[in-house]
Amino acid sequence: MKCLTADVEDVVYYNEESGYIVLDMSVNDSLFTAVGNMGDVREGERLTMYGDYVTNQKYGKQFKVEIFERSIPRDVTAIRKYLGSGVIRGVGPSAAKKIVDAFGEQTLEILENDPVQLASIKGIPADKAKLIGQEFHNITGLSKVMTFFSKYNVPHYVTSAAWKLYGTDLIRAVQSNPYCLCESGIDLSFKDAERIAGDMNFPADSEERVFAGIMWGLHAYADDGNCCVRESDLANFVTQNLFVGDKLYYSALQYAESRGAIVNSDKYDTHYIYLSEYYNAENYIADKLSEMIKRGSENVDYSVEIAGIEQANEIEYDDMQKRAITACMNEHVFILTGGPGTGKTTTLKALITLMKQRHMKIKLAAPTGRAAKRMSDLTGASAQTIHRLLEVDFAAGGNSFKRNEQNPLDCDAVIIDEMSMVDAMLFSSLLRALKSRTRLIMVGDTDQLPSVGAGNVLHDLLQSGKVPSVELTEIFRQAAESLIILNAHSVIHGEMPDLLDKSRDAFFMYSDNDMNSLRLTVDLCKRRLPEAYGYDPLDDIQVLCLSRIGTVGTESVNRELQAALNPPAMNKREMLLFEKTILRDGDKIMQNKNDYDVEWRRGAEKSHGIFNGDIGKIIDADRTNRRCEIDFEGRKAHYDADMLKKIEHAYAVTVHKSQGSEYPAVILLLPNPNTMYRLSYRNLLYTAITRAKKTLVIIGTDVKIQQMVANDRKAERFSCLAPMLEDRFVE
Repeated sequence: MKCLTADVEDVVYYNEESGYIVLDMSVNDSLFTAVGNMGDVREGERLTMYGDYVTNQKYGKQFKVEIFERSIPRDVTAIRKYLGSGVIRGVGPSAAKKIVDAFGEQTLEILENDPVQLASIKGIPADKAKLIGQEFHNITGLSKVMTFFSKYNVPHYVTSAAWKLYGTDLIRAVQSNPYCLCESGIDLSFKDAERIAGDMNFPADSEERVFAGIMWGLHAYADDGNCCVRESDLANFVTQNLFVGDKLYYSALQYAESRGAIVNSDKYDTHYIYLSEYYNAENYIADKLSEMIKRGSENVDYSVEIAGIEQANEIEYDDMQKRAITACMNEHVFILTGGPGTGKTTTLKALITLMKQRHMKIKLAAPTGRAAKRMSDLTGASAQTIHRLLEVDFAAGGNSFKRNEQNPLDCDAVIIDEMSMVDAMLFSSLLRALKSRTRLIMVGDTDQLPSVGAGNVLHDLLQSGKVPSVELTEIFRQAAESLIILNAHSVIHGEMPDLLDKSRDAFFMYSDNDMNSLRLTVDLCKRRLPEAYGYDPLDDIQVLCLSRIGTVGTESVNRELQAALNPPAMNKREMLLFEKTILRDGDKIMQNKNDYDVEWRRGAEKSHGIFNGDIGKIIDADRTNRRCEIDFEGRKAHYDADMLKKIEHAYAVTVHKSQGSEYPAVILLLPNPNTMYRLSYRNLLYTAITRAKKTLVIIGTDVKIQQMVANDRKAERFSCLAPMLEDRFVE
């Protein structure tokens, strides 16, 4: 972070509720604007601020303050003025004069080291003297903290978060237990905490260290998609990585449970350990769904209305579709599943029509912006992301929602598409926003990859056998003309796709050399597909890879495609990010983490939030101010240097990142048969194939495809949601 010391000339704006303030600052006779959550700062104060310059779309260049401290004056006149400004609660001009008259130039030393001496002054009792000393410590401790952390090269966001949590007790807290920096809200990595602890000679057999190691292990399992973990696996992880014995591990495990950080659960005759937030999420899901299901189902015959919709749309539904439509209308909770071409969308459109005819208020949503847009395009009804449906609470830091049990959604039915992508935490938040009488219809394909976040919700709900559902299996005649759809169904049933038919919409191009595959991909994107089909290389063609690494991984492919599709030019601005990535005007990028604070505009519309998987284009890469303007399909947002950490090039993306999206043309780039065994499994190939809407090109070898088809190892995810739900129905 940059460090600036300057004087407050004017308080331009101050929000008492949030502490956000805009200041005109002066240094060396020049003015600049500083902004941040600094609280009640006064004119005339001198501040030492840590942060960086950003450019606001409306107000221009500003210094965004992460953390700050009030600079302390040294001469008697300045000290009197400083203390009399109200900077210390309980000390006004009169008290300031008495204090400085009594102690002179020693005033600040007295406040720092022996504030009880203030009690010798008439009108300042001992308890007030102590409070004044505490206040003084609160405004002078930051420079010591910055000096303390600088030798450990701790990221500034960690220092800032730790200071906000511990204040002047921070150094003492870290010296007592360096692993306190790993706790939620600060989130220093365990390995970085180990480095600091080692420098301090902190005992390796301390309970605090092993507790932090347990939390590290549980978070690592959650990052891999698990809501819980077998206790035996966690024990092996912790004891082997921390080199501690079982006795110390179990002692720390009990300590973690006593703090409420973890929960024990016995399901499937196995002992599981949860992070408490994931246990609470799955437990709530089971409670709420069972409550909704137990409301019972209705028994209304909708055959006449369904026949009317068929006649109006000149369509004929099969028996399973009619059964699904009727069940959606009669059940309080329902799941509609099926693969591509089986009529899920047609069924969903009929359901929406029927609900509107019945004057029902409905809400449509999907996990990502692209999935929501696709849902809108296919059904003709307005859809939004689940985050937007639940209304992200930005005042609470973006991790909670305004729609909840106290403020539920006002509707008769909620329909969620791409349900396989919904993780346990998000689904729990969704259920909290539903009244028990609201119908919940979930639509998805269980053969798709599970959610990026922890949990396997759609799979678990179906496995429990307690949620009414219908699976559509018949491939309709029009869909059967697509080799993309036929190949997808072949793959998911363990059969080799048709690699020889060149007459339809799916093509196989043999290549057993990764470098040749990369060159072929570039040629297809730049020349062959645009010439043959008129596809736009950026808007219509999406390259999918199994992994980020390697010659045919996204990092390598993105570099080559950027050079071919968006080369440097005199009229294109560019900037270097993290000394390895060039961001250039016209680049295709993807958001790789949810950012609830990003402000965007679309015409007169203004809102916040860009989410994981959203794709956009850079329209201005401003190297001077280290910022970019990005257009996310009409939503324009400005990104400063910190925010740019959450984007990456998207000429090529992993199959996992493509979930919920559909592209006119997909190029699936497979690696050499002797590599990436861990990612060579069936439903990854299936998910990739089903991303293509009109044209699919697979580059690789038939051997690699055979490997993937034969490997039905779905990534195992640990969860107790299914038995939890089953337990709610035990008499």
